Amino acid sequence: MSTMPGLDDAAAELIHAEDEHLAHNYHPLPVVIARGEGAWVTDVEGKRYLDLLSAYSALNFGHRHPAIVAAATEQLGRLTLTSRAYHNDRLGAFAAALAELCGKDLVLPMNTGAEAVETGIKVARAWAYRVKGVPADAATVVVANGNFHGRTTTIVGFSDDPDARDGFGPFTPGFVHVPFGDAAAIEAAIDENTAAVLIEPIQGEAGVIIPPDGYLRAVREICTRRNVLFIADEIQSGLGRVGETFACDREAVVPDLYLLGKALGGGILPVSAVVADREILGVIRPGEHGSTFGGNPLAAAVGLRVVEMLQTGEFQRRAAALGEHLAAKLDALVGHGVTAVRIAGLWAGIDIDPAVGTGRAVAERLLARGVLVKDTHGQTIRIAPPLVVRGTELDWAVEQLTLVLAD
Repeated sequence: MSTMPGLDDAAAELIHAEDEHLAHNYHPLPVVIARGEGAWVTDVEGKRYLDLLSAYSALNFGHRHPAIVAAATEQLGRLTLTSRAYHNDRLGAFAAALAELCGKDLVLPMNTGAEAVETGIKVARAWAYRVKGVPADAATVVVANGNFHGRTTTIVGFSDDPDARDGFGPFTPGFVHVPFGDAAAIEAAIDENTAAVLIEPIQGEAGVIIPPDGYLRAVREICTRRNVLFIADEIQSGLGRVGETFACDREAVVPDLYLLGKALGGGILPVSAVVADREILGVIRPGEHGSTFGGNPLAAAVGLRVVEMLQTGEFQRRAAALGEHLAAKLDALVGHGVTAVRIAGLWAGIDIDPAVGTGRAVAERLLARGVLVKDTHGQTIRIAPPLVVRGTELDWAVEQLTLVLAD
């Protein structure tokens, strides 16, 4: 007999092995996934699930997209790693294509999203000292309440989420908090030592929190006028997710630095990057920053294929059209077990009425019906399907959610 309700012995044994030998830094849903294709995954028992999480937007192009798998497979047969001690024959093409996609000059490749954020902070501080003339060790960065930029000690130090922050101090100084969506507060927080404003154009982990119209334009104007860098963390919101290449495109805004990750690796391996113009990213000198794996040939081959896929605009158009379709379906649930819906492209935050249950409880009920979502901040579930999902599949998922809410 299975030791876990709803699981057979094989699945229960695999989960038990994780519980026994993995640090308990996650609380996953009780499902053991063995295969994936497109928008669907299959567990070890052979049951299929529609994946509406996309590994927190790392799988924007779906599981095992043939074009991305082909690029990785071809490169695996040639060369996987050199370190940046040498040049490799794939990195230049990737950097050129990504810079062009962003409308910038230079790319600094890393691996994870948190590394991209840390890199962006270092670049902003170096720029402040070497270009702006801020006194040594005095540079500050303005950040937003409710942010999620990663889990390194520096980054959690400017989080206001107690789960991320509490128990991990002392923290790196130099960060000033303002309310998210309040451009006037950013203006008031800037002084002569401010290096940058670092924000997510849409806050993902907070529950897909969309700022007021005009906010990003105001931030851009303020940063330009006050000689401060505008850093956009597009690690979750970028690369087609919101119906545009970047969430900043929703207001026709171009930041000084793009922080990219997740989908840049095509769901194959971690790839991240900081992208900016030469007068900003050029402040970093040899030996001051680096990564053994950053810019490796395998990552560059995969990243180049991702950029090529984005250059066609197909995925951005799909996200925009299907997002409108999904929004109409989800909006109809407000007042019927849902208290609010926030949606941008194929990215939605759904606040669950406490009378129905917690976000975790709803996620578990959807799991039993073959739909994978994840809760955040107690009462919210996020929907972020692969951009290859079909409209009929979204309809079916909303039907399952409707049934769960009515239980």
